[in-house]
Amino acid sequence: MTKAIHVGGRPVWAEISLQAILHNLKVIREHVNRGAAKRHRRMILAVVKSNAYGLGAAPISKALEKAGTEWFGVTCANEGVELRESGIRRRILVLTGFWPGEERRLIENQLTPTVTRVDDLRHLERAAKSFLGKAAGRKSGGNKSRRVPFHLKINTGMNRLGISPAEVEAFARALAECRHIELEGTFTHFASAEDFIGGQTVTQEELFRGCLERLRALGVAPGIVHIANSGAICARPETWADMVRPGAILYGYHQRFDPPEKRAEVMAEMALEPCLSLRARIISLREVPPGEAVGYAARFITERPSKIAVINAGYADGVVRARTNRGCALVRERRVPLVGTISMDLTTLDVTDVPGVALGDVVTIYGKDGKAAIEVSDVAPEIGTVTSDLLCALGRRVPKYYV
Repeated sequence: MTKAIHVGGRPVWAEISLQAILHNLKVIREHVNRGAAKRHRRMILAVVKSNAYGLGAAPISKALEKAGTEWFGVTCANEGVELRESGIRRRILVLTGFWPGEERRLIENQLTPTVTRVDDLRHLERAAKSFLGKAAGRKSGGNKSRRVPFHLKINTGMNRLGISPAEVEAFARALAECRHIELEGTFTHFASAEDFIGGQTVTQEELFRGCLERLRALGVAPGIVHIANSGAICARPETWADMVRPGAILYGYHQRFDPPEKRAEVMAEMALEPCLSLRARIISLREVPPGEAVGYAARFITERPSKIAVINAGYADGVVRARTNRGCALVRERRVPLVGTISMDLTTLDVTDVPGVALGDVVTIYGKDGKAAIEVSDVAPEIGTVTSDLLCALGRRVPKYYV
C-alpha cells in the first residue's frame, strides 16, 4: 500500500499505477509480436474511452504515448479533443462513428472518424472537401492531393454498429465517388471473444475476412486491419492482424473465460498488474449491541456485539450499491465484510475481528494491503457485472494520484 499519499479534506482517494499500465503495455506488445519481424510488428491501439475506463485519459495517454503507443481509441469527438488539448499528438480513432454535423470537428482536430453507415461517406466527403479547400487556400502551394483518412467498421454479428456484409459493394461504389477522403483501416468487433465453447467468434472472423476479400476484389485496399479486443489479444492469435485494441487488459484486468480453466492459462501466459487502488480512511467507529440495524432500510442486523466502521466513500465514489451486504474490504491486511446499505457518500463495515482497529485506519476497497488483495476483476463476477463497469463507476469527486 502506498504510504506517501496524504489526502487533504475528505479521506477517500484512488491510486492509479502508471508503472503497472506501462508494464501491461509491454506484456501485450511482446505477446502479440512473438516471432514477428521488426518491420511486421503489430501496432497497439490503446482504448482510453470513457476517461480511460474512469481512471484518467489524459495522464494515462501521456504515459502511453511516451512509451510508444501508436494509436488511441475514444468514443466521441469530445473525448478526442480532450486528448489533443492535453498534448497528445499520436493518432486517435473515434471508434463508434460520428453524428452528422460532427465530422468537421473531427477533421479540424485530426481525429480519425469511423464510418459505420454507407451514408456517412457523403457527410465526411463534404466536410473534407470544405476543410481541405480552405486549408489549401491558407497555404500557398498546399498539397491538393491530400485526403482525410477514415476507418470502416463492418458488422459481423454484434449487430450494433457497422455496415453489413451485404453493403460492401455499395460502400465501394460510394467511396469511388469521393475525392477528398481515403480508407485507412478496416475493423470489426467481437461479441464474445472469451467464449471458447460457442462458435460465434470464429463465425465473425470468417465473415470479416470474406468482406476484406470482397473489398480487395473491388479494388479497395482495406488498409490497417484490426480485429482483436482484450479477449482476442489474450487467446486468439489468428485475429491479431495489423493492430490490436487492448482495453481492460491494458489496465491489468483479465476477462472471465469459458471454460473457466482458460483464464488460468491466459493469466499464466500474460502476467498483468492491476493499476487501481481505491482507498478511504475510517471516520467513525461505533460499538453496536446485538439486534441493532445498520444503515438504510435496516438491511443488516447485528447478531453479536459489533464494532462498525464508517468510511467516507459510497456509490457516488465507486463503491457500487450492488455490494450492499456483499463482499469485503481490507483493513490492516484483514478482509472485513461490507454491511448495511451502501449509500451515496458512506459505507459501513464490520471490523469487530480486527485487533487494534482505530479511527483513521486505511480501508482498501480495491487493491493491495500488504499480502492481501481485492481486485476489481474479482468483485465484478460476485455482483453479476464486468470489470469495466466497476472501473467506470469511479466517482469524479475522488482525487486520483498517479504513482
